[in-house]
Amino acid sequence: MILAAAAALFCGNVANAQSVQLPYQYQFYQKFNADVYSTSNNIHTALKPLLIDSSLTARYDSLMNYGNDTTHKGWVYRKLFREHLFDVRKEDYTFYADYLPDLTIGREFKGRNTTWLNTRGFQIGGTIGTKFSFYTSGFENQARFADYYDAYVNRTGMISGQSYDRKFGREKTKDWSYVTAVISYTPIKQLNFTLGQDKNFIGDGYRSLLLSDFATNYPFFRTTVTLGPIQYMAMWAYMQDRQEPRFDTFGDNRRKWAAFHYIDWTISNRASLGFFNAYIAPEANKQGVHRSFDVNFINPVFFASSLGPSSQPGNSIAGFNGKYKFLNKHAIYGQFMFDRVQGNEGKAITTTGWQAGVRGADLFGVTNLNYLAEYNTAQPYAYSGAERLSGYTAFSEPLAHPFGANFRETLGILNYSVGRFDLQGKVIYAKYGLDATATDNNGKNILLAFNGDNIPGTSTGQGLSTTLKYAEGTVGFILNPRYNLKLEVGGIYRQLSNTVGTSNTTLLTIGLRSTFRNIYTDF
Repeated sequence: MILAAAAALFCGNVANAQSVQLPYQYQFYQKFNADVYSTSNNIHTALKPLLIDSSLTARYDSLMNYGNDTTHKGWVYRKLFREHLFDVRKEDYTFYADYLPDLTIGREFKGRNTTWLNTRGFQIGGTIGTKFSFYTSGFENQARFADYYDAYVNRTGMISGQSYDRKFGREKTKDWSYVTAVISYTPIKQLNFTLGQDKNFIGDGYRSLLLSDFATNYPFFRTTVTLGPIQYMAMWAYMQDRQEPRFDTFGDNRRKWAAFHYIDWTISNRASLGFFNAYIAPEANKQGVHRSFDVNFINPVFFASSLGPSSQPGNSIAGFNGKYKFLNKHAIYGQFMFDRVQGNEGKAITTTGWQAGVRGADLFGVTNLNYLAEYNTAQPYAYSGAERLSGYTAFSEPLAHPFGANFRETLGILNYSVGRFDLQGKVIYAKYGLDATATDNNGKNILLAFNGDNIPGTSTGQGLSTTLKYAEGTVGFILNPRYNLKLEVGGIYRQLSNTVGTSNTTLLTIGLRSTFRNIYTDF
């Protein structure tokens, strides 16, 4: 059984570990597809990060120890290609630490711009006994981005999924830093408590319409219970919005509370079905008056707070997640989300979104050749709230799909691992409706308050019809599998077009990269 919690521990052999997290990075996870989607097991796959259980241990150890040439015993060689920088393993505790570089340079051809990324990071993790584990990482960054990504940072004030720009969009060079930290306690095999500053993901696809890892890290407390075919997760989080006007000049950022519940039922080795609900409530009203505490907000009973605590008007979302393994190592999956959007004047509409996809491993009998094809859509105004702060966002970024709402998206991903090489290709075709003027609200920007008056309709794609075409390819050569250190060459082609104009991006990059984390640029 898998408990979806714990610290991200990358120490070599994990056969005897009880709470070792499999760090969530999409390309890395594909290396486990043949095991995770095998019809010989009933692993809970929706809650991520996963924990490594007996069904994944052998594969994990083989990846971490790949190319472990014991004939080279020099310290420099071992630290560069085989081991953590520091690695201590004792009977009652373990500890490791690494330096995490992320150094790239690129060329954007249309604007003849040179892009670059200079990241210096670290990670520290370990265990105390068999019940406690911990992990922390930190990153200091400066960068110059491609024009389309630079425009996103200037508009939102955020480096997607990481942190806010210290320069506030005033300079071409962006500057930011962020940290993650997780403490995990597993008193018994079936129960886990996790306190952290990190991300979570629910789903079997590349995107999630329920909860994704696109937004910036947030503090949370999560408890997970696994009893046979049933896995239950309850999580409470504390989020903020840097762009929402503060109550006074020297005040803190506006903040909000969030509660999430998810139940996953593995019906059989082939099928699973999950039930999800979430609730977002601003910490204070627009006058700065903190709302009174309502015990219903921390009620762990599923759907008990789906309509929200009576004293904390906010935004409630519910949905389903499911998969079916139609062949060994191949599965169809999907999600359905519905959100009753309540306006300031009491007017409300019900919006929906859904996902359908197919994925698998060892395509055409080729070991480690993985594929995914997926369709996502969400109606206008989905995830929106009666005020900006009650929208389904964290740090001004969507908690679900990067596009927000009012979109249709089709995507495909193919990746292949052979020896030390990782290859991945991705294509995306999407259509969505933008706001033509600053006063419009056609339902894509979920940060805009929904008031229920004078909406143009609820037709997906309404507004300024815009088409996105995106293609990305990467080739990486792994130097040290313990912290995913690799040399990587990549390319991006992006075209955004509507009646206002067309924007084209062609970008080539090369660099030294590390860590297990998703950094999204495909929007």
